[in-house]
Amino acid sequence: MKIVKFFTVILMSTVLFSCNSQGVTKKALKTEIDSVSYALGVNIASSLKQTFDNLDTDLVLQGYRNGADSLNILIPAAKTDSIIRAYMQGKQMAEQEKQQAEALAKAEKDFASIKAEGEKFLAENKTKEGVKTTASGLQYIVLKEGTGEKPGATSKVKVHYHGTSIDGTVFDSSVDKGVPAEFGVNQVIKGWTEGLQLMPVGSKFKFFIPQELAYGAFPRPNGPIKPFSTLIFEVEMLEIIK
Repeated sequence: MKIVKFFTVILMSTVLFSCNSQGVTKKALKTEIDSVSYALGVNIASSLKQTFDNLDTDLVLQGYRNGADSLNILIPAAKTDSIIRAYMQGKQMAEQEKQQAEALAKAEKDFASIKAEGEKFLAENKTKEGVKTTASGLQYIVLKEGTGEKPGATSKVKVHYHGTSIDGTVFDSSVDKGVPAEFGVNQVIKGWTEGLQLMPVGSKFKFFIPQELAYGAFPRPNGPIKPFSTLIFEVEMLEIIK
């Protein structure tokens, strides 16, 4: 429903509520149009209650009357749509943030053990020979040092990779599929974006990616990766695609 039509519904609804609250005599439903009129009022009221829980009825009526007689208008008609739209967008964003916070709290509770296991693994792993740790917490081992160019953040690359969880379970592998993968360096998880830029063409690295640089609390729904999983990838940089 467009903003103008939506606002018209709100005004009609408010007028109906206002009239009723002022003690207007209740009418019986005698004709078909009486029933249609009443049904419309019920539908409008239901729509209004679902969308707004704190409307100032007096101000809605004041705006309606000012707009009808074009006197004492506090907000120009040209600006009303943008004001209503901004409010609706803000309300929608607040609801989305609330839902995400609730989902995060649930994930923190349900998958706390996975998060703790990953943290323990990384704490032990960083002390092992050959393991390097970046400022972000990404850990890696250089299995083979290439001599080619390193990709940048906006480069597109061709790589072979083999991904496992810390217990060795394979969740994805271009090696097993037999087909290299191509993608933008800045179009993957944070750990990959950072790690790929460390790799000259011809290199093969092993990355140990903390959950906050991977998929965090929200991996792909129903996928093989669980929330807060630490991930391990062996990656071979085959080519920077110009």
